Amino acid sequence: MSLEKENFLRTKLVSCLQRLDPATPPRWGKMSVQQMIEHYAGDAVRNASGRLKIDTIITLPENLGRMREFMMSDKPFKENTKNPLMGKEPAPLQYQTVQAAIGSLQEELIYFFEVYEKNPAQIIRNPFFGDLNFEQNVQLLHKHALHHLKQFGVEPPGS
Repeated sequence: MSLEKENFLRTKLVSCLQRLDPATPPRWGKMSVQQMIEHYAGDAVRNASGRLKIDTIITLPENLGRMREFMMSDKPFKENTKNPLMGKEPAPLQYQTVQAAIGSLQEELIYFFEVYEKNPAQIIRNPFFGDLNFEQNVQLLHKHALHHLKQFGVEPPGS
């Protein structure tokens, strides 16, 4: 288990996002800073905690092993990685401000860690990578966060 990655999610990610100018244009993709934060909190973190249940694994069974190897590696997601569960255009904003979106992300991260504190053996289904435990979800959330921080030019210290 990577305590550094867990610590990053618990203590550093939100501060990185709070320092990000909401007007920063993306280096790739169509999402604004706020849309990215809402996507990460609403899709990635909510799925990892089990709050957003997705029953179907869309990755073909013969590709799942390679996908999980990639997930557990330190190889980053490619720029413009397509997510077939998202539309061609970013979802409408759910919050009035970036700070409100960051507050929602903080709440989702707290809930994620509480889920696993209550049940460390919890397994949550991810539509791309299959059934994941705590360590695997931390790895994926960390990788996903770094991808989006890089999208907006943030190189987090000690990530």
